Amino acid sequence: MEIIPLLLKELDQEAQTTRKFLKLVPMDKLEWQPHPKSMTIKRLAVHIAELPSWIDLSINRDGIDFAGAPQQPASVSSYEELSDLFEKSFAKGRTALANAKEEELSKNWTLSSGDKVLGVMTKYEAVRHSYSQIIHHRAQLGVFLRLLDIPIPGSYGPSADEMSF
Repeated sequence: MEIIPLLLKELDQEAQTTRKFLKLVPMDKLEWQPHPKSMTIKRLAVHIAELPSWIDLSINRDGIDFAGAPQQPASVSSYEELSDLFEKSFAKGRTALANAKEEELSKNWTLSSGDKVLGVMTKYEAVRHSYSQIIHHRAQLGVFLRLLDIPIPGSYGPSADEMSF
């Protein structure tokens, strides 16, 4: 069984759900955060929008060093900018995955910060980690939206806002 077609299908499905969530980010509350230790809703939404490009990093690099390549989040001020950022990131990640070779997925990939190794995994695991990060942070966004009393869409079935009891 080839894994890349399965990963592509899953990525496409997650992208559909992510688009629904990003569409709801309130542009008039971009600096809102539920707690001082939490990201602002803008930072969280930008992070979610950028995460699909990590698939490209997982496939086309042997790792990433946070100390050597600090992440500078994009700046957005409208839904159109956020959507464009996501679509570019998604296209970059999907293209890298579609062009990958199955045998590349078993090679090691290292996440580090300077001399500190944070994790060593296969490139397949790094791709799956990227997916998990998208899902994890999208769920955080769902909590942020709920706290702002914005009805949230379903992810893997209907949400409480979509159910009629």
